[in-house]
Amino acid sequence: MSRRARRVVILLVSAVVLLFVLTAGSSLYADWLWYDEVGLTRVLSTQLQTRLLLFVLFGVVTGAIVAINLYVAYRLRPIFAPMSLEQQNLERYRMAIAPRFGLLTVAAGAVVGVITGLSAQGQWKTWLLFVNSTPFGQTDAQYGRDISFYVFEYPFWRYILSVSFTAIVLSVIGALVVHYLFGGIRLQAGSGGRLGTAVIGHLSVLLGLFVALKAVAYYFDRFGMLFGYNDATKTHGASAADIEFLLPAKNILLWIAALCALVFFANLGFRRVLPPAMALILLGISAIVIGGAVPALAEQFTIKPNAADREADYIERSITATRDAYDIADVQRQQYTPSTSATASQVSEEAGTVRNARLLDPNVLSDTFTQLQQVRTFYRFNSSLDIDQYTVDNQLQDYIVAVREMDTSRLDEGQKNWINLHTAYTHGYGLVAAPANQVTEGGQPYFVSGQLGDAAPASDSEESEQQAAKLEAAFNADNPVKQPRIYYGELASDYAVVGKAPGGSDREFDRPTSQGGDQSEQVSFTYDGKGGVAVDSLTRRALFALYFRERNFLLSSRLNENSKVMYVRNPRERVEKVAPFLTLDADPYPAVVNGRIQWIIDGYTTSNYYPYSQRETLGATAVDSRTGAGTAAQPNDQINYIRNSVKATVDAYDGTVTLYQFDDTDPVLKAWNKAFDGIIKPKKDIPADLASHFRYPEDQFKVQRSLLAKYHVSAAGDFFTGQDFWQVPDDPTPGRGGKQPPFYVVAQWPQQDKATFQITTPMVANQRNNLTALISAHYDDNYKPVIQMLELPGDSQIAGPTQAQNKMRSEDTVRDNLNVLDLGDSQVVYGNLLTLPVAGGLLYVEPIYQRASGQDSIPLFQNVLMLYGEKVAYQSTLGGALDNLFGAGASQDAPEGQQPGDRPSTTPSTGATPSPGATPSPSTSASPRPSTSATPNAPPAGSNVDQAAAAVDKAAADLKTAQRSGDLAAIGKASQDLQNAVNAWQAARARSSASPSPGG
Repeated sequence: MSRRARRVVILLVSAVVLLFVLTAGSSLYADWLWYDEVGLTRVLSTQLQTRLLLFVLFGVVTGAIVAINLYVAYRLRPIFAPMSLEQQNLERYRMAIAPRFGLLTVAAGAVVGVITGLSAQGQWKTWLLFVNSTPFGQTDAQYGRDISFYVFEYPFWRYILSVSFTAIVLSVIGALVVHYLFGGIRLQAGSGGRLGTAVIGHLSVLLGLFVALKAVAYYFDRFGMLFGYNDATKTHGASAADIEFLLPAKNILLWIAALCALVFFANLGFRRVLPPAMALILLGISAIVIGGAVPALAEQFTIKPNAADREADYIERSITATRDAYDIADVQRQQYTPSTSATASQVSEEAGTVRNARLLDPNVLSDTFTQLQQVRTFYRFNSSLDIDQYTVDNQLQDYIVAVREMDTSRLDEGQKNWINLHTAYTHGYGLVAAPANQVTEGGQPYFVSGQLGDAAPASDSEESEQQAAKLEAAFNADNPVKQPRIYYGELASDYAVVGKAPGGSDREFDRPTSQGGDQSEQVSFTYDGKGGVAVDSLTRRALFALYFRERNFLLSSRLNENSKVMYVRNPRERVEKVAPFLTLDADPYPAVVNGRIQWIIDGYTTSNYYPYSQRETLGATAVDSRTGAGTAAQPNDQINYIRNSVKATVDAYDGTVTLYQFDDTDPVLKAWNKAFDGIIKPKKDIPADLASHFRYPEDQFKVQRSLLAKYHVSAAGDFFTGQDFWQVPDDPTPGRGGKQPPFYVVAQWPQQDKATFQITTPMVANQRNNLTALISAHYDDNYKPVIQMLELPGDSQIAGPTQAQNKMRSEDTVRDNLNVLDLGDSQVVYGNLLTLPVAGGLLYVEPIYQRASGQDSIPLFQNVLMLYGEKVAYQSTLGGALDNLFGAGASQDAPEGQQPGDRPSTTPSTGATPSPGATPSPSTSASPRPSTSATPNAPPAGSNVDQAAAAVDKAAADLKTAQRSGDLAAIGKASQDLQNAVNAWQAARARSSASPSPGG
């Protein structure tokens, strides 16, 4: 290579190295500034120091071991290599390598060291737990060791073993290569034999170390048995065969390996081939016979024929450990034999449950919130809304909540420039809330918070308007939002540059004053919070220009000495960076806390090393029909221990991240808190207003219900047969696949003295659809977790969710009405199917929505389906359905705006007993939909069937016209007219079928 070419290569390599250093350096410095902003630089420094320590420690030691053995092999080379043909062919390689052998040895050691160091630095979490081990105060059932040994120490000892094996194996391979190249090993036998004595001595030491490590591995294998899978019992942990046969085998193999290691080391003095060869043969045969064949045969002929009895003790160990590890040991269990009938007075006594039956499904109404509360096209709500609890007028109630976030991807193409995307449209505005159990007469939510300009939809009626004003005033009196701006949110995926302009003018778009498109009708704003990293110098501007790959940090006049840049603005990502040791719940939710909007994220501590506990794949267990629709998916990590140990908050305005200790008994959290110098605040520091919004975490509940499907069984014999196992039901909602998600509700369960905000799920029999149990979880007044379980009799034939859905939809009147709602391009949308214990029985509640055709169509509430025993109700109001199902008076505690008569009844209930003095609601048999011809709207009661059917067609056509117009008020009125027409048609059919034929 010419000198000029060499210079070019050097320059190119230098440029690449410089670019890498600048890129990595800018990323590291930007991270440091971010941690400095949140006041937690010790989180980053602890990670960096630990990673560096492990990299150096393992890299240097492993690299040194390999390099030293290469050097020893070189020093032990024969002074005069026999000149066989083989050795003559190798001579040229020796001549090339020998002058550079020292450099090559260092290079080989460095490569091995770097690779090992990179692997080791990834074990920083394992190391921190190892050095900060905290006692559990519980011992395993086999060896009596504290659980902390398995959770904190065992994984790191295993890693040390794996690295040690790697170092020895690489040393053996390297030594063999060097010995061969320099004549110590000869494939062609000569006068000196195939192996020199120096080679035998060197390899004896290395193989002795390998076998000694194998003895240590056998020792730790004894503990590893406590995590194994037993296919016979479908449990994790040591089985009868493991303890009775494999454990003694491991102990024997341990001593055999130790003896063989001594033989290898002793051979350093004898330097013979036969003793170590015999030791290797003994070790191999022992491993096959003692460690494999004997335990397998013993299990086959002594354990399996009597597996139920022989495995009983070990099944009980698994049951106890699994319940402890997943925090399901203290489930409050109650036998529950559901009644199939109830009186109105019995139902009215269940006000805590029935008045809070949810009519709004947060997984259906994102488009409704967006269309009615969007105000401008660049605002958006998450595709899955949240549900939270608020106390309003001294009553606990659940609300659908969402924040109005800025989505710059929805700006017009002409507006998508750097200034608008990053300096003008920087934040969202307002937390929008609606009570989950009430709707307007037009089927829209009652928005009680976060409305902008004329964002609220046109009222359906004066009564709805008055009710909306009343609800809004009550909510805001108890939960005022003093800082509504959203700089940190789930849709904030990019950075924002904020700060005071040189002239003091406001440059950020804050909010519109009307829903129209006039840009002059808007309010501007300048951020004045503590969030963001200062960009107040040329150095900082250059740093962020490199970090974000954006030259405008250097060129734009929008940046000045007051500028700050906000990045990592997603609440979940912020907590992940601050607490990388936590597994976070997939669904953060916003809450109004002391006048500010706070994101609340549940943090879990997990482990995969709790002895005898059942291992679960977190991602697979937490999956349901809603996963991915506005919520994050959990990683497919295996766990066998979980605690909701941390409640984290992120301030939506300034991004402040706060971690609160929630489970103050969790040893894993205590270890992490020691490792990171107390970054987690104690439980006593949790503000009461914040604590009032804590809800039982969803992902933990999904894991627990999956475990309770099996581990509710206490008797080892019953567990072995599996005949009493349950399963999570499939989601019966049309168009959804996967498991039914759990639902948050406000309800009062049997033996509860008041209603609580809880998460619930039904369970069905294994491989069947019959309901077997209801599981619920909530926090008590002291914020201690409480899990309750209502267990149905084993021979119960109560319908599960799928059967209940099919029964309700197959009722004639329900089917007819759903067909009408599905006319034309309209679509029926099914809401959450709730299973609630009411009046000694089980009440299924499912809201029904209708979505019109068109891009801007939204689902509007139409009716509510209910099932109790064999009775089905289908009405336009919650109160109406309750009265039809149980009789007059059942709805006396229904929320205002949902009393019968507020909206006309849509369809009579089927199988329900009419209330005293009421006109019986006719049932109908199956029949085709009304024909399609146009006549006037809802005919009088005496009209014949043909006129009534024509009125339905006319009402359906009017609804289509209203839908095309986009007028929400007109759509609501047309929908109601259609329902009235359907009622009249059904009544006419009933009268027609009941009338005697002429001449009778």
